[in-house]
Amino acid sequence: MKIAILGDGGWGTTLALLLSGKGLRPVLWGVFPAYVEEVRKKRKNPKFLPGFKIPESVILDSDLRRVVHRADLIVLAAPSQYVRGVARKIGRNDLEGKSFVSVAKGIETGTLCVPSEVVREELGAVPFCVLSGPTIAREVALKMPAAVSVASKNEKLRRQVREIFTTPYFSLYESDDVLGVELGGAIKNVIAISAGIVEGLGSGSNTRAALFARGVAEMARLGKAKGAKRETFMGLSGLGDLATTCLSPHSRNRWLGEEIGKGKKLKDILKSTEMVVEGVDTCRSAYKLARRCRVRMPITEAVYGILFRGRDPRAAVDALMKRGFHHELD
Repeated sequence: MKIAILGDGGWGTTLALLLSGKGLRPVLWGVFPAYVEEVRKKRKNPKFLPGFKIPESVILDSDLRRVVHRADLIVLAAPSQYVRGVARKIGRNDLEGKSFVSVAKGIETGTLCVPSEVVREELGAVPFCVLSGPTIAREVALKMPAAVSVASKNEKLRRQVREIFTTPYFSLYESDDVLGVELGGAIKNVIAISAGIVEGLGSGSNTRAALFARGVAEMARLGKAKGAKRETFMGLSGLGDLATTCLSPHSRNRWLGEEIGKGKKLKDILKSTEMVVEGVDTCRSAYKLARRCRVRMPITEAVYGILFRGRDPRAAVDALMKRGFHHELD
């Protein structure tokens, strides 16, 4: 099978290393030709996955049409806000026999679509699955044990993808709840920003744990309203991904939250990094989606107020911790 990974960020590069380690020859596509050529020559990706050599078996290419034409399995590893643009460039021609795997985690601004909905709108009913879970790219690249969900309505495809990506250090668990897996992977980034904020404010472990637990409930409420299975959010793509994103020092979303908690401005934080912090755009989208679905998401609302309306972080966290009576499962 010929596999193309569209997106040369940290996670796309890590997946290319994983597949190369299994004896495959994945093609890694990047949107900027000059940078792709630099990575090809140096066999390193210093911007997005520093410290790792990219073996010769990983083919670097910036010609999207050529990459897609030659591939059987196409991995969408671009940030969620760019998935539509990539899918639109692919177009609906010459898709026979091709399957798609999304590893993007986010909700598109404007349309409020998750990646599966974007792909359906742009490419039609192509064979599709989503791979999501607690995956800090650097740890997977170091071959530290990890496990993720692979979700698809197509049982044959999800088993095929599971077999392709499984290694002694990378396990995949099957699910048919595509929407639930996608929403868990998206909303946890917003909750991780809140966890970083309380860290930056100097709050204790009790505060972080409360936000963590209520964050799971918040994700599940939105998921249920959208037609996902509540139990999905207790699994790897929900609770599992939330845990690693809130706790890992390598989490970009938690890092951004910490900087906010320390008093820095959002625009200054984003200027200081070339990495995409998915939780920022997702917060805006999740806030609007919650209002559309008439779902209470107080943590998301608080983060939205802090990031986009100038609300004081300490006042927002204090208000969250003093919400009054609510049933724990609500």
